Amino acid sequence: MTRMPRAANQHLPPTSVPPLADLPASPDVAVIGAGAAGIGAARRLRALGLSVAVLEARPRLGGRTVTTALRGHPVDLGAHWLHAGPINPLVGLGLARGEPLRRAAQESHLWVGRRPGRPAEEAAFGRAWSVADRAMIDGARLPGADRPAASALPPGLGPWGKRVSLVHGLVSGRPLSEISLHDFPSMEYGDNFFIAGGYGAYLARLAAGLPVALGTPVAALDWAGEGVSLDLGARGTLRARAALVTAPMMVLREPAPALRFAPDLPAPVRAAIDGFATGIYEHVVLHWPSSPFRGRDRLASLIGGRLQPPGLLTRVDGTPFHYFELDVPMAARLDAARSGADGARRLVRETLAEQVGRGSLRDLAVPAVTEWRHDPWSRGSWAVVPPGHTGARNLLKEAVGERIWFAGEALSREQWGTAGGAFAEGERAAEAMAATLGH
Repeated sequence: MTRMPRAANQHLPPTSVPPLADLPASPDVAVIGAGAAGIGAARRLRALGLSVAVLEARPRLGGRTVTTALRGHPVDLGAHWLHAGPINPLVGLGLARGEPLRRAAQESHLWVGRRPGRPAEEAAFGRAWSVADRAMIDGARLPGADRPAASALPPGLGPWGKRVSLVHGLVSGRPLSEISLHDFPSMEYGDNFFIAGGYGAYLARLAAGLPVALGTPVAALDWAGEGVSLDLGARGTLRARAALVTAPMMVLREPAPALRFAPDLPAPVRAAIDGFATGIYEHVVLHWPSSPFRGRDRLASLIGGRLQPPGLLTRVDGTPFHYFELDVPMAARLDAARSGADGARRLVRETLAEQVGRGSLRDLAVPAVTEWRHDPWSRGSWAVVPPGHTGARNLLKEAVGERIWFAGEALSREQWGTAGGAFAEGERAAEAMAATLGH
């Protein structure tokens, strides 16, 4: 579900750098951000006959979706899964373009106390997942006020309940006690895909030929007069008929937003933005040839012991690379110790030594650790809807003064937290803008 990390990995370049066009002098639409939402919007706006200028603060495309090369292999540092194949526009577009998509494996690993899980354990674990998921889906359909997703979990899940909650907390971006129950069933987990060469590289290819200015943060957006005026700092000012803001909600939140609006946004819009919570999902990239896990692209659940990885994707693309995922509690532990990427490396080794034995780690290396939560242009992995805040999405889909629109993964009800959801929201906003602006 995932950014160029700061600190340890800022020097890692993207594998795909497509040719870009120059900006028009007076575009119809200024798009702020060249992530999935910005790229999707720009493509659709141009197809609808509107001129576009895309402004990206980073020196690269893709936002929280970026592929770099590690030991000669393309590795995604951000979004990696193409979730929800039947409704994800990036899956349909990729298939139409002949992109090298492959379905995610259905098989997974269950590891219990340094050994593979027994058939009876695997069956019990599967039942716990089914019972928990059904309870949360049914709970979201009940009338009444929104509530935390954790409140719908049934008792009696046995020893597997803790693991189910841990994994759902990882893929939700925050513990289930902190997310809306209505955000659990909104994600279609079936029919997921991966793409050879990396998700970030694919998204960058989709931006080829678009008018994008990299390394161009927008400090302020003035919508007091006719149209909009964007303050580009040393690069001057850009005027447009309208603006589409695709920057992450965490970057737009008070008290220290990276983008200022003049005049201020209406109070309901400001409250909608500020009410999102920060989702945390970080990759610790492992190069581990002798890993005991076989079969490419398989999830592994490691159960038992004091430390448990909330997520582990093994043999990515059939290589010796694995993703050890960090959730909110693990990231908080590292931040409290101020230990950064080196602390993450130590934590991974400590955890895996407990799960598989220290002798199994003789060739383990950790070439990359992401820190999206500290990236100034992300400030988190994705935006989380806390209980009671689900209405913010629809509110933010409405234009402000018929000159400012918003788009991004935070606004997607069906594909929240994903690049596919962001791309879809960019296309949705583009169509709304074209209708208003006369195309």
